[in-house]
Amino acid sequence: MEEGKKPNGHITREATVFVVLTVASFLILFFSTQSFIVDIKDMGLSLFSGVRNGIHGATSLVSRTILSIRELTRLRTEYAELTDRMTRYEQLERSAAEIRQENRRLREQLGFSSSLGYKHIAAELIGRDPDNLFSALVINKGKHAGVSNNMPVIAYQNGVQGLVGKVIQAGQFESLVMPLYDVSAFVSSRLSESRYEGIVEGQGSPDVPLLMRFIRKRAREEINTGDVIMTSGIGGVYPGGITIGRVSRMRYQEDEISMDLELESAIDFSRLEYIFVLDVEQAPEESDG
Repeated sequence: MEEGKKPNGHITREATVFVVLTVASFLILFFSTQSFIVDIKDMGLSLFSGVRNGIHGATSLVSRTILSIRELTRLRTEYAELTDRMTRYEQLERSAAEIRQENRRLREQLGFSSSLGYKHIAAELIGRDPDNLFSALVINKGKHAGVSNNMPVIAYQNGVQGLVGKVIQAGQFESLVMPLYDVSAFVSSRLSESRYEGIVEGQGSPDVPLLMRFIRKRAREEINTGDVIMTSGIGGVYPGGITIGRVSRMRYQEDEISMDLELESAIDFSRLEYIFVLDVEQAPEESDG
């Protein structure tokens, strides 16, 4: 019987070895598999994190770009609105300044109008007629307002009452005025200080001096630059005492008995806006000014 028990012990050792080897193999396989799974998970996590970060970065960039575009559009709109508002304010400011200046000029004209001793018609210069033989000025009053041909026209500038010319064609609601500088304009005149008389005539342009002609040469000792020349009242068209201009230069020849004076007009025709047409046939007490 003792000899029969030996095989059973041998089988038990083999079974134990088998179990131990199986367990060891299982543990080795388990740990190696776990490491592989962990590595796969780590790799997947890293890869997913990179993709996620990339998507997040791209999304953030797009979002920021869209927001920037919206902000830029809003800023441009606000800038355009502010610019437009500033332009309107500047226009309003200019308009207010122009209105103040216009009111000041009108007050000056009104004050002058009330001081005139003749019946008169206030009018406004509305155009120029370069095709007309006389380079006429166009005013906005005509026969309907009492204007007629040959009425003298004056203006008020810089505190001075100055001669403009005379009406040469009166329409129903508009009239043409021949300016003093026209070559066809002739005015009987007088030096206000020395009282020498002459004839003032134009030379065709407001930029060229007027001429006072036929003054006795002996008067040169009594005439100075800046002396005032006024209408003499002779001839019946222009009343006396209206300022024509000031002496700017004397012209004469030794062999002539008379001399000429160059005059600076009292009226700056480039700034002429308002005029007064005088009705010299009406007595001063009938003045509506």
